[in-house]
Amino acid sequence: MAIAMAWHKPDNVAGSSAPAIMVGLFVACGGLLFGYDTGTISGILAMNAFRKQFSTYYLDANGHPNVSPAQQSQIVSILSAGTFFGALLAAPLGDRLGRRLSLIISVGIFSFGVLLQTCAMNIPLLIAGRFFAGLGVGTISVLVPLYQSEMAPKWIRGTLVCAYQFAITCGLLLAAIVNITTQHLEHPNAFRIPLSLQFIWAGVLMLGLILLPETPRYLIKRGLHASAASALSRLRRLDITHPALIEELAEIEANHEYELSLGPSTYRDVFLGSPHLGRRLLTGCGLQMLQQLSGCNFIFYYGTVFFQNIGIKSPFTVQLITNVVNVASTVPGMFLVETLGRRRLLMIGASGMAISQFVVAAVGTAAPDVQAANVVLIVFVCCFIFFFAASWGPVVWVVTSEIYPLKVRAKSMSISTASNWLLNFAIAYGTPYLVASGTGYANLEAKVFFVWAFFCVLSIIFVWSMVFETSKISLEQIDELYERVDRAWKSKAFQPSWSFQEMRDEGASSSGIQLEEETELHHRTGTSTSTTESSETMTEEDKIIAQLGDVDLSY
Repeated sequence: MAIAMAWHKPDNVAGSSAPAIMVGLFVACGGLLFGYDTGTISGILAMNAFRKQFSTYYLDANGHPNVSPAQQSQIVSILSAGTFFGALLAAPLGDRLGRRLSLIISVGIFSFGVLLQTCAMNIPLLIAGRFFAGLGVGTISVLVPLYQSEMAPKWIRGTLVCAYQFAITCGLLLAAIVNITTQHLEHPNAFRIPLSLQFIWAGVLMLGLILLPETPRYLIKRGLHASAASALSRLRRLDITHPALIEELAEIEANHEYELSLGPSTYRDVFLGSPHLGRRLLTGCGLQMLQQLSGCNFIFYYGTVFFQNIGIKSPFTVQLITNVVNVASTVPGMFLVETLGRRRLLMIGASGMAISQFVVAAVGTAAPDVQAANVVLIVFVCCFIFFFAASWGPVVWVVTSEIYPLKVRAKSMSISTASNWLLNFAIAYGTPYLVASGTGYANLEAKVFFVWAFFCVLSIIFVWSMVFETSKISLEQIDELYERVDRAWKSKAFQPSWSFQEMRDEGASSSGIQLEEETELHHRTGTSTSTTESSETMTEEDKIIAQLGDVDLSY
């Protein structure tokens, strides 16, 4: 029932949403690049062929050639270092060249990194390849949710942005399947085949992006009104003269003009601008950091090695199972994000993750190397992945893609996403030192899940106090939400009372409260000067819009 409601276009929405949905789902495939790369390295580190080829005379506890924990840290974490700089690069690139062209360039950078990784037969070249691949992935991680949120109808915006996380999970699953197929090969093809397959996903995405339109909101930002109308016409499947399309364009343009009237769109404005841009940035950065501190990438980066070290006989199979759970669990999250809302789903997910990880940590610490305990551990790791994939995996990208105004959206998203990659780097680099045994290592093993559980509890508090409910309102109305509602836990009851087009056309104040007071005054007096004047000067186009009745013109 929830699925049917989430995918059913409201009757009062004009035009067709099918083109925008198809475009949003296709662009989401950018997440496939990151997911597949992450899953690939997790399995490759446990392959005998890889360990023999890249070993620098280091022997593991069984006396076999291997890469040291320090080298594992460098190989895995350098991707996250690249993504950090790529995320920061996304804002100037996306604002100057456009969302679509910047995505094409990012895919090209990623492909260059894949080429270096495929050719690598030593650690330095492999690290260089992973850095460039990360640079491309980091830029894509900002631009894909940005592109989706700017072109999607509001009734399905959250679901489409969730599709980005779904693509990441599909990439992880594909990598697990490829790894389990090639793991027994005793020559470099064991790891070269998984690495080289990334060219296929990158090539398909690049070819598709060449055919897709630029987002209407970006074109309005650049003053290209005719191009914006043409792009929106393709996405909504409406004639360029249709009243609903004209009205939506007018609202986007009026919102942009209002934002420009508040001041410049500098990086200083990102932190200190109004309404409450600093609070919004803190919300985005906090969510992205806590997503990483939940411990998700401990499983995805080092899961195969971790399961191998605790005595599980088929670590590749277990990693495949966790990735299947990850993919399947993302699907309900794509629909619940609209029915339950952002806040409630995030808090439920954090609660489930915290409980699962406390159980994993307790069982793994109390009964190490016990087969029955390992079964319990695997079950609750899967429970953790279920709650993560249905909530914090996709919903964080949804919230950070929609809470920022158009003039600083790219800059704010790049900063918040960069904070994700910064924590991603820290966890990828530090985890081997936390769980490994020996001199200089913390030897936490399963106890590391106590750390992740603590941050999951912290996540519940953060969402309750900082995350505003933004479902079922347009991107332009989110500014009014932050202006009129002072506490996050009160945001569920918010109802938009005005539009930026009204502010521009009627000279109204930017205060939603003031507009409400003026409206009440007009109702009490039974007259409205602006209404009387507008009825006398109403154009034929305005009359057509008025005759439409109850039609939702803001997408």
